[in-house]
Amino acid sequence: MGNEPKLKLKFGDVDRIADIRMLHNMDDVIYDKIWLGTADNFELYYMYRDMYKTKAESNIIKKHNLRYDITVIPPGMLGCEYMKTAGHYHPKVPGTDISYTEVYQVLEGEATYLLQKTDGGKVTDVVVIKAQAGDNVIIPPDYGHITINASDKALKMANWVCGDFASVYEPIKELAGGAYYLLDTGFIKNPKYNDVPPIRYLEPTNYPEFGFVKGEDMYGFVDDIEKLKFLTMPQDFSHLFQKILKNIG
Repeated sequence: MGNEPKLKLKFGDVDRIADIRMLHNMDDVIYDKIWLGTADNFELYYMYRDMYKTKAESNIIKKHNLRYDITVIPPGMLGCEYMKTAGHYHPKVPGTDISYTEVYQVLEGEATYLLQKTDGGKVTDVVVIKAQAGDNVIIPPDYGHITINASDKALKMANWVCGDFASVYEPIKELAGGAYYLLDTGFIKNPKYNDVPPIRYLEPTNYPEFGFVKGEDMYGFVDDIEKLKFLTMPQDFSHLFQKILKNIG
């Protein structure tokens, strides 16, 4: 694939080893089955979880039930489809009808985030957000999401998320991917989905009033971590999500 990152990533004083997503870990969600049938297994992308720079910062992050990760997605093609993550949803917060959320920041390269919301098993909204280095993207509650690297450069991104749950991969896996695939010819609908709405394009969620300033390192929230409470208690932050959702279905 070329220009593949090293499996070690230095963060603070610690060298971290990547968890690796392999091609054949994602067979169910790849569009180009003809290409897939002849492709050797290879490394797709690299996930560095539970990152922190000092032990004191690690204690702060864990105390607030949060997790800071970095993911590196090299450029390349999956046959005629651009490199992507497997995609996942988040479970609901116990005792509520709202799911956990997540926030990303592009550190290097470019990202295309595909978001989709379902209601009663039917997709009711599909959103694409294209983000450049420094951009922040908040994933609203109840939206599944896939990250795509449609550029010719490595994508490096960070995320903050609640550390109390595991991502839910099955709904996307069972439908062979997201509601749309991004091919070298553009987006096409996934035929496994019925009555998919058209894609709507939104801007990154760079909201200075909530602390999300383009180009300002998102890891810095470790020093003002209460601003990330919306990740663990999204039910208390309707004002934030209304700002995002005013343009979302």
